[in-house]
Amino acid sequence: MSEKTTVAGVAVDTRHWIGGERVASAGTFTDVSPIDGTVLAEVARGTAAEAGAAVAAATAAFPAWAATPRAERARLLHAIADGVEKRLDELANVETADNGALLRSHRRGVMPRVAHNFRFFADWLLQLEHEDFETRGHSNHVSWDPAGPCVLITPWNAPLMLATWKVAPALAAGNTVVLKPAEWSPLTASLLADIAAEAGLPAGVLNVVQGYGSEIGDALTSHPGVRRISFTGSVPTARRIAASAAAALTPLSLELGGKSPLLVFADADLDLAVDLAVEQYDNAGQVCLAATRILVEEPVAEEFTRRLTEKASRLRQGDPRDEATDIGPNIHPRQLEKIDGFVRRAVASGARVVFGGAPNTRLGGLFYLPTLLTGVAQDSEIVQEEVFGPVLTLQTFRTEDEAVRLANDTRFGLAATLATGDPARTERVTARLVAGTVWVNCFFVRDLRAPFGGSRHSGVGREGGTWSFDFYCDLKNTVTAPKGWLSHG
Repeated sequence: MSEKTTVAGVAVDTRHWIGGERVASAGTFTDVSPIDGTVLAEVARGTAAEAGAAVAAATAAFPAWAATPRAERARLLHAIADGVEKRLDELANVETADNGALLRSHRRGVMPRVAHNFRFFADWLLQLEHEDFETRGHSNHVSWDPAGPCVLITPWNAPLMLATWKVAPALAAGNTVVLKPAEWSPLTASLLADIAAEAGLPAGVLNVVQGYGSEIGDALTSHPGVRRISFTGSVPTARRIAASAAAALTPLSLELGGKSPLLVFADADLDLAVDLAVEQYDNAGQVCLAATRILVEEPVAEEFTRRLTEKASRLRQGDPRDEATDIGPNIHPRQLEKIDGFVRRAVASGARVVFGGAPNTRLGGLFYLPTLLTGVAQDSEIVQEEVFGPVLTLQTFRTEDEAVRLANDTRFGLAATLATGDPARTERVTARLVAGTVWVNCFFVRDLRAPFGGSRHSGVGREGGTWSFDFYCDLKNTVTAPKGWLSHG
């Protein structure tokens, strides 16, 4: 196979990165752009052999990296961030071609956030500490010890940002990493390997392997030498990973799907509430945090729906490389078929299409129209299951209790968004919502100091700030007797 491909004018190596070297596989898989169906690359298709080699490289590199002083680890993470910023436009162009998200978003928000991920955890590492405390004159000292090789499995909807959200704290903690990107969008992970090597990261500290979960993922997650597994993706895949990791009792962090609500009360600023609703079409609806279930208090439901319909009609769908585009394509034909299947079944069950409801036939390809459905039952598939596309449902409620009941009535609990002008109501409702993150009169405000994760089937564990180090480290408490004190047991 060809060792490199050129995407948007950028040379991308399509081989694995293992132990500081490029490694080919006997087979490849085809990576296709969702924008126009162009074949971008034939990518190395890893197997259990490459999984084993990557874990071996990470294992060999671990002792030296774990012993590297915090200040030097932080310096190298900052150097990686420098490299990301130097190649920001290249990374943005490649990722847009690979996963179809808006180029303007990649340039202005996503790729700067990639660099910030490294800088934040580098700086957090340097101030990570727990105040010593006493027990009957004995001192207690808490420390964060590097755990070992980590397997990080990342999704296709925000490939590099979500990968580095895991890579940065794992490396900062003194661990070595095997990163397995999604096969639908693997290219910027390969570029990250180049950037890390250029920054001086020692060989084997970061390894990148590509391929299908059934062929390389299982070999990684079941490997007894792996000490942490972090995964972002679907609930069914998480179940398989958890089962695979069970034999070695490998600790897991799982950030899974969502079916988040947007609660709009009659006292809300309706224009703000409509803006929040329209934001849920971002990235063609391929956002795990998206508030896809809109719950509106009855007195304002008709006016809210009118304003939402009018504003959504102004969204521009098209080529994500165009600065004027608001919504790009969905990632893959299978994803488009899944989205359309959800909508068709909902309509067949009695749902009413307010707008959208079908693929965009004018554009063809993988473009699905922004969609709003009403007349949906609470126990229906479209309300209970994650669509992961530009499809929202709208239901009404009469009381605060009913709003909370509907909001919590799914198996998920990733996020919730609340639109209200009443501070007392805010306090009451947010206290009762089952969600890892609740936004009030805002959406998608993320601070790396805050805990992030989901409740119920939306995940296991929390990451961010010290919570990330708690996961990626073995916490140790050292208890020391006072000087001159002798214990006889």
